[in-house]
Amino acid sequence: MDQHPLAVYFQQLIDRTDTLLAKLESSLPPTPPAQDWQAVAYRWRKPHDHGYLQPVAHPHRVQLSDLQNVDLQKDRLLANTRQFVRGQLANNVLLTGARGCGKSSLVKAVWNEFRDQGLRLIEVEKTHLVDLPDIVALVADRPEQYLIFCDDLSFEEGDWGYQALKTALDGSIAAPSANVLIYATSNRRHLLPEYHDENRQTRYVDGEIHPGEATEEKIALSERFGLWLSFYGFSQDEYLTACRHWCTTLGGSAWDNAAEREALQWAQGRGARNGRVAWQFARDRVGQEKSRDA
Repeated sequence: MDQHPLAVYFQQLIDRTDTLLAKLESSLPPTPPAQDWQAVAYRWRKPHDHGYLQPVAHPHRVQLSDLQNVDLQKDRLLANTRQFVRGQLANNVLLTGARGCGKSSLVKAVWNEFRDQGLRLIEVEKTHLVDLPDIVALVADRPEQYLIFCDDLSFEEGDWGYQALKTALDGSIAAPSANVLIYATSNRRHLLPEYHDENRQTRYVDGEIHPGEATEEKIALSERFGLWLSFYGFSQDEYLTACRHWCTTLGGSAWDNAAEREALQWAQGRGARNGRVAWQFARDRVGQEKSRDA
């Protein structure tokens, strides 16, 4: 029996609507996964404007004993983090200075020291700093304590992520969350670029120096970190100590004069003496040893 023309029309309309809805659904961004609060470390991810904390399956297991020639910085950061984990007052921390001297590794090592006591780590890239207020709000009511880790931080002119960082450090109309600290690393202490022309804005009033507004703005961001830790390049002896430690830790042969000469030649070729160069030398030397023994 033939269908009524009106019924055929409505069936075609329904089919077209279903097809259109299917196309719309396929073009919509996927729903972020349900938040997993069992992880110990996270990365902030924001695909399609939907932010969430992505668990890190294999966090870096760097230990405090692996960090050489930074004992003062190690003690200060340990003490600050211990206060935080115990629910006492503690400061946000800015670690600055020479590249490759252990700034990032120290943050991860200190976190590893307290991870079994409920300390969690959230790594936030510079491009996502504008989401810091949302991240802080997301974890504010959680029972754990959270370190927000911003690695290799610096800003260029026109980069407004620093304003969100300032808000997260000092709070806005809302007080800073008691279960969140920010640990940031940078190769420069003043996180915003400084220019020679800005010095011309400096004024002298009644014998006091008053920097220009642009300079004040750039200094103010760094000053919002309550604790500054500075890192410096290694002396030759400090560098060799780090090389010897890593060669031993990675299972190399006994340290001798030949190994010392190789380490110095390696540093000369890299144009730097620091913990990263020492670690890279040890990996190369121990790797070659094990290849010969295989």
